[in-house]
Amino acid sequence: MSKTNDRTLRIMFHDEARFGRISDPRRCWAPAPCRPVVHAAIVQEFTYAYAAVSPLDGILDSLILPAVGTDMMNLFLTEVALRHPDEFLIMIMDGAGWHTARDLQIPENMHILYLPPYSPELNPVEHLWEEIREKDFWNRVFANIEALEIHLMHSLARMERNRAQVQQLTGWQWIIDAILNAN
Repeated sequence: MSKTNDRTLRIMFHDEARFGRISDPRRCWAPAPCRPVVHAAIVQEFTYAYAAVSPLDGILDSLILPAVGTDMMNLFLTEVALRHPDEFLIMIMDGAGWHTARDLQIPENMHILYLPPYSPELNPVEHLWEEIREKDFWNRVFANIEALEIHLMHSLARMERNRAQVQQLTGWQWIIDAILNAN
């Protein structure tokens, strides 16, 4: 991390993901001759996880919010800025409409950079969503949206506490090289 205006510079990537009550049945192991029963649900209720990750050291900041949009994005950016008051943040994200809206309020200790259009493969946060869905959400049915949000909260909290895992999932060599060679 380098210094900028007496603040440490932190580079973070941001993305949001939708989680819903539509179940994701998958194959699972069971001893022969057992045949596992996997319940299914198709309910149109969703919540959204917002995340910002620092690939260099595995710091993850996340929030669960009821929707996507400029108001929710403003809440998230403010929260991340408050979690890093002594740092200057470079937030890298895609060009979703609420990321580029005129009403977007960028905190004073933050600058936004945008990924090229249609390039989710460049955003390491996508791997966090894959990990959470693969490990925590398959073959599950939630009684209501609150149960899903509680489960998601525990999944995100587990990821936030495990910086080594987050760093392993998001610390791609080209990102680390770009950050370390920028000094």
